[in-house]
Amino acid sequence: MTSEATTVEQYINEAPEDRREALHKLRNIILENLPEGFKEGMGYGMAGYVVPHSIYPQGYHCNPKQALPFMGFASQKNSINFYHMGIYAKPELYDWFVTEYPKHSKQKLDIGKSCLRIKKPENIPFELIGELVKKISVQDWIATYEAAFKK
Repeated sequence: MTSEATTVEQYINEAPEDRREALHKLRNIILENLPEGFKEGMGYGMAGYVVPHSIYPQGYHCNPKQALPFMGFASQKNSINFYHMGIYAKPELYDWFVTEYPKHSKQKLDIGKSCLRIKKPENIPFELIGELVKKISVQDWIATYEAAFKK
């Protein structure tokens, strides 16, 4: 379910009504914990957080005109999805997240390479996501990205 929204606020306001409060809270948790340098915006039809070209002029290797993606969230047909490239690129961070998750949610963990799928808004592990968000600085992400993806 990609969106034509041009701002994160517009994106959230276009989401199903029963998800808006949770999406606002998720956004606020991200913004409260987001390390300096990352920039919020829309990308791939969802809310995203990127390393802007002003910090990393090379951009994303798949399309250098795009800023380097790091994290995002989306309201999909059957779930709210939270994307974090750090848990894809750093196995130790993925392991930490998987270990911590049961302490924060009663829902069974439904996770892909970088995507956490949450079927019910009330099951979003906001505190855990806040902890995850602050674990990687912009410079850490650039170094991890270059080591993992730019070979």
